[in-house]
Amino acid sequence: MTNHWRDIKNTDLILINGANPAEAHPVGFQWFVQAKNDPKRGPGSGGGAKIIHADPRFTRTSALADIYARIRVGTDVAYFGGLINYVLQNNLFHEEYVRNYTNATFLVKPEYRFTDGLFSGYDPKNRKYDISSWGYQTDAAATTTVQAQLPAGSAPASIAKRDMTMQDPHTVFQLMKQHYARYTPDMVSRITGIPQDQFMRIAQLVGEMGKPDKVMTIVYAVGLTQHTTGGELIRSGAVLQLLLGNIGRPGGGMNAERGHANIQGNTDHAISWEILPGYLQIPSPGRLSTDDYVAKQAPKKADPRSWNFFGTNYKKFLVSLLKGWYGDAATKANDFAFHWIPKPAKNASWMTIYDQSLKGLMQGLILSGMTATSIGPDSNRVMDALANLKWLVVMDPLPTTSSEFWHRPGADPKSIQTEVFMVPTTHWIEKDGSFVNSGRWSQWKDQVIPPQGNARHDHWVLADLFQRVKALYQQQGGKFPEPIMALTFNKYADPKKPTLDEIAQEINGFDLATGKRMATFANLKDDGTTTAGDWIYTGSYPDSGNLMKRRQGVQDVAANDPTGMGFFPNWSWSWPLNRRVLYNRASADLKGQPWDSTRPGIKWNGTKWVGDVPDYPPMMDPNSSTSWLPFIMTGEGVGRLFSTSMVDGPFPEHYEPMESPVANPLHPGQSESPVAFLYTGGNGSFAKVKDSFGTAADYPYVATSYRLTEHEHYVTQHVPLLAGLQPSPFVEIPEELANQKGIKSGDRVRVRSKRGKIEVLALVTKRLAASTIDGKKVFQVGIPIHWGFVGVSADNDPSHGANWLANALTPFVGDANAYTPEFKAFLVNLEKI
Repeated sequence: MTNHWRDIKNTDLILINGANPAEAHPVGFQWFVQAKNDPKRGPGSGGGAKIIHADPRFTRTSALADIYARIRVGTDVAYFGGLINYVLQNNLFHEEYVRNYTNATFLVKPEYRFTDGLFSGYDPKNRKYDISSWGYQTDAAATTTVQAQLPAGSAPASIAKRDMTMQDPHTVFQLMKQHYARYTPDMVSRITGIPQDQFMRIAQLVGEMGKPDKVMTIVYAVGLTQHTTGGELIRSGAVLQLLLGNIGRPGGGMNAERGHANIQGNTDHAISWEILPGYLQIPSPGRLSTDDYVAKQAPKKADPRSWNFFGTNYKKFLVSLLKGWYGDAATKANDFAFHWIPKPAKNASWMTIYDQSLKGLMQGLILSGMTATSIGPDSNRVMDALANLKWLVVMDPLPTTSSEFWHRPGADPKSIQTEVFMVPTTHWIEKDGSFVNSGRWSQWKDQVIPPQGNARHDHWVLADLFQRVKALYQQQGGKFPEPIMALTFNKYADPKKPTLDEIAQEINGFDLATGKRMATFANLKDDGTTTAGDWIYTGSYPDSGNLMKRRQGVQDVAANDPTGMGFFPNWSWSWPLNRRVLYNRASADLKGQPWDSTRPGIKWNGTKWVGDVPDYPPMMDPNSSTSWLPFIMTGEGVGRLFSTSMVDGPFPEHYEPMESPVANPLHPGQSESPVAFLYTGGNGSFAKVKDSFGTAADYPYVATSYRLTEHEHYVTQHVPLLAGLQPSPFVEIPEELANQKGIKSGDRVRVRSKRGKIEVLALVTKRLAASTIDGKKVFQVGIPIHWGFVGVSADNDPSHGANWLANALTPFVGDANAYTPEFKAFLVNLEKI
């Protein structure tokens, strides 16, 4: 989230896409209801915030919405694109904000083009773009001047030309107007299925949110992320929010509802393969030094008044990380051991791991706290991949479909070579540590009960494993031993059993000269005198103590939330630097005064910035001619309406899911994303891409997956009470389609895709209905994900949960930016058994 859960109460309009917070986040949904019931909030003269819910299913969130729009899955770029076009064509954007706080005025190279669904620079053979034509026109003289003024270790400058009138045809603003002019209400309706008159009602409400005294929030979840265009689906909402001036403001922002209590913390600490902790990029192959890495991969300063905080400090964050990892072995003489960290030539995303196993290129796999066979796409393919390993380690508190895949219903254990090790680990209630919620608030929790049975903490298992691997290197030698031998574990009182408190201090970082813990990342250095395991968490555990344990909250609202904006600065700790709203300099005008005095984010009081922790130098006078632009983390110093950081295009563009009932009405010749990540597999039916995807002729219905309130992914299948509340897998079928098929609620049905099948109960419902898509009647069905062949429900089933894995249906294909699977949009057929 750019904002936080409590902040939703401050908004006038809530757009919900790809999310069902009333059921998936019921505790957080109280803030939606509070905004709706607040007479000071809302469009026009108030009367309560309005909620607009776009979703293929009518849910409990829809029931509390002022407008429910039935949208076809995977078409949110068209929906947001239509809203962008409406705002631009009717001059409803926040002009002062757009002109000064976005890159609308930046000039793009003349060779940039968009034609027939393709941006300039496309390479069809390699399915990727050469993005050089997407760059800004640069000012050579200004670049030279600014470059000479940069601090040592900074990323280089490349100063862009600007037209503050926004009239030049090469400005981002004019290119954007041209790009989205195609997204008319008729086109939006043809793609999404939302009737034109309903879309216009939505657009009119959204159009009011570009006024300084109004603000809108967009809330989303995995319903946006899990597509081949997931990154651009989210960015299209961010572009709309920038146009309306709603980024950085209380009540505004782009707010992701995380699916687990600690998914935010996982990504912050680089559970994803393509980043280092704190969202530093993983070095590309050929990066020979820290300076080369920073020059090539850190953000470049694109405007003289851009602080480019990230690019300026990139090396400090990297060197402090390397010192934390390698200690005395990381020196200036060896470039702080930069040559020891991985520089992968190919992506190593989780789908690629299974793909490599299918091709015989991987011998073993450790699964820690995740069940690949349930949560991976095309679960039959994933189980084939696991069967091609020599060994598999599953670290989990309870059996999973991954630990038991070798003797699942229908499998012949004798034909599976994989040796499976089940290592029981502790549940989160059996250990202390931190949870980081969707709003970036890191909250420390205590152990509830001691570990049960033989369960060990997962970090103890990994620490013990490391010590054993290191001992083998010492005894036997091996290739490239330095990264293992030099890794520092002697900082823990017991290297085999480090405490989470010790790890939290390590993440915070130390001043090596004084031995004190760092209080702010502003003091990190690139000379090897500081450490930081994750720079965005520096300050969470200073010498004064663990700030994540703070609990000054609603006991005294007046004292603990002095702004009234729900910041509660002494409850837990929020990265970075306890800031509750990111980019909050944009909550105030050029003079430093809030756009809306009733909803201040930060404010210049003549001496310093007050309110939330400023995302800006706290003493910098905004009235100075040398004051920085508001978006300090971007090279431009402003928000990006046009961005070269996305590999599938600088503007979000609608592409159809890989399996679609229609050709793309915008450009039928380029229907799906030209850079979606395809896997060719290694054997059998996965050898050819065309064999992986179905057509509407064979699979005429659009399917999507979702979650239920009663279950938490798959682990709660071991809880009898919850399994009793939702005992059986099912598919939701629209009444009209069910009548055509002769299906009634409770009938057993078979749902098939190109990849597999499930056999579950039918739930005939009014929550789903047909939509008209480009003149064609299209039905959508819904499939909850929570069942498999392990747990209480499976134990009570005569078939032991055979054909219950919902992801047997989903396609093995990835988003071009994040390689996220397309769980949310695929084609199926169904029949009564």
